[in-house]
Amino acid sequence: MKKVTLILFILLSWKSQAQKTENIIIITTDGFRWQELFKGVDKTIANDKKFNQGDSAYIYKKFFDTDLKKSREKIMPFLWSEIAAKGQIYGNRELGNKVDVSNPYWFSYPGYSEIMTGNVDLAVNSNGYKPNPNVNVLEFLNKQSKLKGKVAAFGAWDAFDRILNEERSGFPVISAFDKVGGNKPTAAQKLLNEMRDNSFKPFHEDECLDVFTHYQAMDELKTKKPKVLYISYGETDEWAHHGHYRSYLDAANQVDKWIQEIWNFIQNDPQYKNKTTIFITTDHGRGDKTKTQWTDHGADVVGASEIWFAAIGPEIAPKGEIKTDSQVYQKQFAQTIAKLLGYTFTTDHPVAEEVKEVFEK
Repeated sequence: MKKVTLILFILLSWKSQAQKTENIIIITTDGFRWQELFKGVDKTIANDKKFNQGDSAYIYKKFFDTDLKKSREKIMPFLWSEIAAKGQIYGNRELGNKVDVSNPYWFSYPGYSEIMTGNVDLAVNSNGYKPNPNVNVLEFLNKQSKLKGKVAAFGAWDAFDRILNEERSGFPVISAFDKVGGNKPTAAQKLLNEMRDNSFKPFHEDECLDVFTHYQAMDELKTKKPKVLYISYGETDEWAHHGHYRSYLDAANQVDKWIQEIWNFIQNDPQYKNKTTIFITTDHGRGDKTKTQWTDHGADVVGASEIWFAAIGPEIAPKGEIKTDSQVYQKQFAQTIAKLLGYTFTTDHPVAEEVKEVFEK
C-alpha cells in the first residue's frame, strides 16, 4: 500500500512539474510582415514618397539602423529583449526557418479561422463569410471544467463575432464597437465605451482603433481574470493597406509596448505570475518581391503566405530566435495553444498537430 501511495505521489508530482501553464494569452497583430520583424526598416519603402507620408526623416530617426538587428529592436524592443531572451521566435526565412499559412487565400478571415480551428476549410473564402461552422480552440477550452466561463476575446475588427462564432461558442467576443460591461458597465467600462464611440474612426464602423481594444482587454484581465484571453490588434494591416509605412511601423511598435504592459502585469499578479504563456502571431503576410505590393496580400501576391510567431511562458524553453531549417504551418497553432494548457484539442473536423519544436527543451 505504501508503494502504491508513493507511486501515485510521484506521478502527481511529475504531472504538476510538467504542466506549469495555467493561463494563456493569444495576441495577433494583423498582417504584420516577417520582413520588418526580423530585418527592421525596409529602405526601399521608407524612401518612397508614395509610402513614407512625407516623413522619411521620422522613420529613419525612430526605427532605422544600418545594423538590421538594431533596426528590428527599435521597432519591437520588448520582443527582441525579453521574448528573445526567455522565449522563442519563429519565421526568419533568411535562416531557413519558415512559417506559412496553409489556406490558399492569404487574407484575414481564412487566416484567423486557420489559427483558431487548426483546420483549413476551403469554404471559408471571404472576409464576409457567415458565422464560422468550424469549432475553434477557444470554444473547446471554454468547455473544459477548469476553464469554463474564463475565456474571452477582444478584436478591433467586427468580423471576429463571426470568425469565433460568438453565438455558438458561448464565450464573450468584444469586437470593433461592441460595448463592454453589458447593461451594467463599471465606471471604467462606461468611459471606455464613450471614448471609443466618440473617437476618430479612420476605418469607419468596421474596426476601432487598437487603443480601445487594448484597454478593454486590459480591463478584463485586471477585473475578471480570465484564464484564456485573445486580443487581436488591427492597425498594422489597416495602415499598410493605406500605404502609410510610418503609421504601420508605429502601430507595430505600439503593439510591442502593449505586449510588454501585459507581460509586466501578469508577472506581478499572483494568478498569472510564472503560470501564463503568451503566444503571438499574425493572420497573413504581405507582398515584398514587388515592393509596391507591401500594402497588399491575397493569393495573387507573392509572399503573402509567409508569417511568423513567438511565445514566452513557463513551458517555453529560452531558445530565442529559431535558426534551424524547418517548416511550420498556421494550422498547427490551435493544437499548440491547447497543448500549452495541457489539453488535446479534438472536434468533428481535423486538427493539425502542435508545433513540437515549441515544447522541446
